[in-house]
Amino acid sequence: QVELVESGGDLVQDGGSLTLSCLGSGFIFGLYDVGWYRQAPGKQRELVASITRSFSRTYADFVKDRAYISRDNGDRTMTLRMNNLKPEDTAVYYCYVPELKTWGQGTQVTVSS
Repeated sequence: QVELVESGGDLVQDGGSLTLSCLGSGFIFGLYDVGWYRQAPGKQRELVASITRSFSRTYADFVKDRAYISRDNGDRTMTLRMNNLKPEDTAVYYCYVPELKTWGQGTQVTVSS
């Protein structure tokens, strides 16, 4: 059974930092591209960052220079480090494997002003 479990969401202050983690199971993690998406209340889910199986990274413009995505295939984990968080970063953050069409349950990030 393919499963993704996110962790690390928290309440942080404006300008703070956070590291989100995603643990995959039920598939060979290193064979797939993976990514982070987010969904704020009343808004569509949007891509935050992605990392391919060959470690090529992509970032949305709104987090460029504030985020770093990484993966550890041995540990089956993907992490997203975000700095200088802003209230508009408040959202539920999801881990996603496109080829498997699998989402995690999400982790809440709240940035207070």
